[in-house]
Amino acid sequence: MKRAVYPGTFDPITNGHIDVLEKASKVFDEVILAVASFTGKNPIFSLEERVDLCRKSLIHLPKVRVMEFDGLVVNFARKIGALVMIRGLRAVSDFEYELSQALMNKKLCEELDTVFFVPHNKYLYVSSTMVRQVVELGGNMHDMIPECVEAALKERMKSLAEYK
Repeated sequence: MKRAVYPGTFDPITNGHIDVLEKASKVFDEVILAVASFTGKNPIFSLEERVDLCRKSLIHLPKVRVMEFDGLVVNFARKIGALVMIRGLRAVSDFEYELSQALMNKKLCEELDTVFFVPHNKYLYVSSTMVRQVVELGGNMHDMIPECVEAALKERMKSLAEYK
């Protein structure tokens, strides 16, 4: 079985992430969407919320399974038997960062290769950070994120505004 892992924060998952997963699921027997517990960032959604939103957003992809992980992604990949890591590339700036990550992961786990997928061009500029900012400022992102994510983001932004 060819198993791949697609790690990330997914705070929140976007249609760009989903597009990458749709492409990867055509190549691999199983793709594990690995939601990181430690992000190095300040996530708007808890780990449990991010996992739940990912599962709801990916129901149409039977080859994709959502799991949470903690620690180094290379250790998680070994644990689940994945020999390939999936990464999405939107721009040249992504490539520089992703290449350095891939090289470090290769140093830490020689048997792990990285495969890059480019999302559809309508998602090339979409990032989770941008989505959060647009929704926070009252913008409409319905064509860039799943409905369940949009509803959760609007609710979260509403509750955060009440605390200000």
